[in-house]
Amino acid sequence: MTLASVLDLAMIDNDVARELAIAQKVCIRPLVRRVEDRQTSTTETVAIPCGSTRDAVCPSCAHKAKVLRMQQCAEGWHRDHEPDQLELEPADELEDQADELEDQGDELAGGEGDRRVRSTRRRQDAPDLPRVPREDRTIGRPFSTPDGKTYRPSMFLTVTLGSYGKVTPTGAPVDPGSYDYRRAALDALHFPKLVDRLWQNLRRCAGYRVQYFAAVEPQRRLAPHLHAAIRGAIPRELLRGVVKASYVQIWWPAFDQPIYVDELPVWVGGDYCDPSTGELLPTWEEALDRLADNPDARPVHVVRFGSQIDLQGIIAPSADADRAVRYLTKYLTKAISDAHTGQDAAGPAYLAHVDRLHAELRYLPCSPGCSNWLRYGVQPENASPGLQPGHCDKPAHDRANLGCGGRRVLVSRQWSGKTLAAHKADRAAVVREALTSAGIVAPEVERMAADVHLPDGTPRFLWTDSRPDPNTYARVILASIAERQRWRAQYETAKTLHPVDNSFGNSTGPP
Repeated sequence: MTLASVLDLAMIDNDVARELAIAQKVCIRPLVRRVEDRQTSTTETVAIPCGSTRDAVCPSCAHKAKVLRMQQCAEGWHRDHEPDQLELEPADELEDQADELEDQGDELAGGEGDRRVRSTRRRQDAPDLPRVPREDRTIGRPFSTPDGKTYRPSMFLTVTLGSYGKVTPTGAPVDPGSYDYRRAALDALHFPKLVDRLWQNLRRCAGYRVQYFAAVEPQRRLAPHLHAAIRGAIPRELLRGVVKASYVQIWWPAFDQPIYVDELPVWVGGDYCDPSTGELLPTWEEALDRLADNPDARPVHVVRFGSQIDLQGIIAPSADADRAVRYLTKYLTKAISDAHTGQDAAGPAYLAHVDRLHAELRYLPCSPGCSNWLRYGVQPENASPGLQPGHCDKPAHDRANLGCGGRRVLVSRQWSGKTLAAHKADRAAVVREALTSAGIVAPEVERMAADVHLPDGTPRFLWTDSRPDPNTYARVILASIAERQRWRAQYETAKTLHPVDNSFGNSTGPP
């Protein structure tokens, strides 16, 4: 049955419309808007893509987001020219602070702009980091072969966390009773800090402003690991040494023994108090002050990378570079808990592993403002009424994230010299140029744009929310499919008349 014949049906099942939308790369849960054209006195229903980045929510929008990230990764990886202006990045600022604090990480997290320094010495069990003069560049050095060819190699790095216990090929623990779920959960919660420290240390030791495109993904055992495209070639021995020497110490109040389990602290007069005695719980600042004054205090947790490190040299353009980009973005559309599914992860042991790790994360504090601090007798930072341990609203506690509640894609500021929105505009510009050259009005650009005005200067198009009933879902989806097919046909025709640069990716049809 053709799409045209489907559209002629008076009734169609919503599930069929949904499957058609997925096959045609059309959003399955669009925002529906009514648009009034004041020039023609007509009204049209418009479906706006939801823009989700998760397959479980909308496979079509997630695919588009993944392709856009692939473009961003490829465009910045083997860049051979510097950006117009080198700006100081956050990692550079941390590096400057590290020049004053030889120990990179022995700090107590205070309020905004406030730091309590615990020590200026590195841990004795961590190797020293070399210091080299840094060049003000972000691109890698070129190399020449005897036959006169010049190439500029880059690198692909994979690092992960250490072991918490033996696991089966599916990722489930061999012995769940001895598996260190607490450390696994804490490592996941603080993994972003360790990654930041890695880039900070690498820039100090590599001698230039290392640029990266990295993705945080789960291993089968659900521990986060990092795939990173690094611009420029760094000696392997140096890079391995930096990974081994990188660590983060968490100087927080102790949370190994819960104090309030059955009776929780109560909110009285702007503070949380003991439910029995009425005594005020120490504020976050007071708890840190006590920690700073204790000479015998130790960090509550130390995060390090594991011994498994994979390094590959990459030269572009090449098939290896293309494969590396696809591999780096492989799981971006999957939730942490759902990245490894199918027959390898469908057994009850694996699902129990997910549940057990999620249970461990429920009561661990994820940040200074986490409501779980009340369980351990400390008022969270910027405390407010209604907080309850075990019900922190931070995404790190969600079952889908399993501790990795932050950004899954980490891109240095001078990677490609563009924002993600600029990359999206580049893709749209390619399509627009092709259509315009063929005499076709570009879709989604001039059409119903908010900046189109009538002769009197007022907006031509008026957009309003629409709340369609479920019976209109199939009609809206099928109309979107037909519209996209029309645009795709116009774009393919335009390309045959005026070939365009298609280096921004291989997704079908207009962005």
